Amino acid sequence: MKVLALNPGSTSTKVALFEDEAEVWSETQRYDADVIGKFSSIPEQEGFRLEEIRKCLAVHGTSLAEIDAVVGRGGLLRPIESGTYEVNDRMLSDVRTCKWGAHASNLGAPLAIRLAREGGCGKAFIVDPVVVDELGPLARYSGIPEIERRSIFHALNQKTVARQTAEGLGKPYEECCLIIAHMGGGISVGAHDHGRVVDVNNALDGDGPFSPERAGSLPAGGLVRLAFSGKYTLPELLKMITGKGGLVAHLGTNDLREVQRRMAEGDERAKLLFEALAYQVSKEIGSCSAVLAGKVDAVVLTGGLAYSQEFVGLIRERISFIAPVKVFPGEDEMKALADGAFRVLKGEETARQYD
Repeated sequence: MKVLALNPGSTSTKVALFEDEAEVWSETQRYDADVIGKFSSIPEQEGFRLEEIRKCLAVHGTSLAEIDAVVGRGGLLRPIESGTYEVNDRMLSDVRTCKWGAHASNLGAPLAIRLAREGGCGKAFIVDPVVVDELGPLARYSGIPEIERRSIFHALNQKTVARQTAEGLGKPYEECCLIIAHMGGGISVGAHDHGRVVDVNNALDGDGPFSPERAGSLPAGGLVRLAFSGKYTLPELLKMITGKGGLVAHLGTNDLREVQRRMAEGDERAKLLFEALAYQVSKEIGSCSAVLAGKVDAVVLTGGLAYSQEFVGLIRERISFIAPVKVFPGEDEMKALADGAFRVLKGEETARQYD
């Protein structure tokens, strides 16, 4: 069986072909910012990206007629449970109108269904989008009734490494209690309780540890006073929370390697921020251990920051008492997408319906 996987980003589209769960080829199509800038909205890019994917398939000698399913990165949808979802009209309407928010990943479902229909298989899916919501009722409360805690996190990679960890433990994922820390441009730390992420920080909108690009949790009073100071517009404040917060705000870079280079040259401020970042991730992991009442099979560190042995070492020093620490550097989103489609094709999982 063959699955075509698509992952649209802001100025790129990753395309990969998998046969029987093994990658055959992959390519990242990159677009100039001025090309993307010609489109007034993300949905308007659909036709352009579709044609670029067709060119990619031609270069690799791949015919759509040989594809058994097409899987795309899930976009901003209503909160849904984890799993592989069949692309349907309701989903297409929500992502094409950006009903729940605008992001390049909204193109994943439309591109998948158009290519699936063009090839004749008609099978198009998305897998574990960022809006996966399995929060327990207690996790939803904040101290202000008008503000409910939301589940927005790196669900695709967290669920993938959770299954890999469970396999290594010799147990089904549904029987494990895990803490997964995805550490990239944004950082999400989830408490996985018997196959469900019952608590996780909102990695997009100002919650949890600060990260290379995000502010994380902030003192509420200070944020309110800043908002009414007259110094910043609403878009500027939102950008400070997501995009220009964290290491970018403090050090002007989102690259942990650059921070470590400065540390090696004796930059004490860089060293303090590096250690503070590890400290805050560790603290979030500790809070998840309380959610799981200390019954944790493993703590998993994943994402791009997990490539840094020094960073992982600082976290390990603080949290190794909780449970064995497993490290999965980076993230393999394309394989995670394909694996979700293969589980459905093999009958191991039933495709869910978005309604």
